[in-house]
Amino acid sequence: MIATYDPMTALIGGALIGLAATLLLWLNGRIAGVSGILANAIAAPGPERDWRTAFLVGLIFGPIVFAFVGGTLPRPVLPPLPEIVIAGVLVGFGTRLGRGCTSGHGVCGLARLSPRSLAATATFVATAMATVFLIRHVGG
Repeated sequence: MIATYDPMTALIGGALIGLAATLLLWLNGRIAGVSGILANAIAAPGPERDWRTAFLVGLIFGPIVFAFVGGTLPRPVLPPLPEIVIAGVLVGFGTRLGRGCTSGHGVCGLARLSPRSLAATATFVATAMATVFLIRHVGG
């Protein structure tokens, strides 16, 4: 199955991500950056670990629940395992280097008008554009 773009679904999904990030900030005083949530779910004690673990479990099981109630999920096209591992290491390195991930900088940081997040997000977007160009037009 090839996934098709549905602007209404994208709008609803974006609004839900924004609402979740806003509620986490208002109710917990925390930024919804997934890399920071993951890192501190491992290191933080007690209640701090609990909400972080619940957040991560929701990321994993949310699509499963969506499919269970009748939603349609696209079938992913996965590259070979070595490519997935290399990509994961590069993403982890970039996340540490940029002191945050796309969700933390792009969703939460830009909403707070953070100059560092603006620079990081511009770098993410430029790198993604260059990667797509190289893969599609140079690498064949």
